[in-house]
Amino acid sequence: MSITILLVDDHAILRQGLRALLESEPDFVVLGEARDGNEAIHKTLKLRPDIVVLDIGLPDMPGSEIARQIHSQRPTTRIVILSMHAKEAYVVDALNAGAMAYVLKGSDATDLVNAIRLAVQGRRFLSQPLSEELIEEYVQKTKAQNLDLLETLTNRERQIMHLAVSGYSNAQIAQRLVISPRTVEVHRAKVMSKLGLRNQAELIRYAIQRGIVSLDETWNPN
Repeated sequence: MSITILLVDDHAILRQGLRALLESEPDFVVLGEARDGNEAIHKTLKLRPDIVVLDIGLPDMPGSEIARQIHSQRPTTRIVILSMHAKEAYVVDALNAGAMAYVLKGSDATDLVNAIRLAVQGRRFLSQPLSEELIEEYVQKTKAQNLDLLETLTNRERQIMHLAVSGYSNAQIAQRLVISPRTVEVHRAKVMSKLGLRNQAELIRYAIQRGIVSLDETWNPN
């Protein structure tokens, strides 16, 4: 029986490499590719793959938010995250969003193949040196520190937060999301209020600490 796959990455050359790797497996069928979060969600609902291989660092929204929307709209599709980030915060955020596997980009190619096979069976996979024990330890630590305010944000608030800490202005965010600058301003104010933050610097610091973005992603698009 074939395992159907959707590849999601914003770099065409990486998608081509992943496609070649996965199609070398006799039972893997790559149904399609997507280059951003919106396209990934649309194609998942249209193609209904068994697996979505999802790069966590896409330009339009956080990988965890894409995973959350896919998981809520099509829970039978399993999500395998590809990431360069080994910090527990990134892993926990992805797993909480519904991902079944978390594969580091520095891993051997067989890790991705194994992750897909296990995910189809409903079994979790974490690349080394990640482990269930480390993740559980981190979860308990964050619970003890009451770092759960992120869960109070809506999907739109998370999306706007990601763009804001990446350096986009209200006008640029409004243009990307096809909403008004005033709506963006309201959402940003709600994010700051819910997280108990006072300014952009604190927002960026919080986003880095929680694994929403890495330091090199906090750039100015101009």
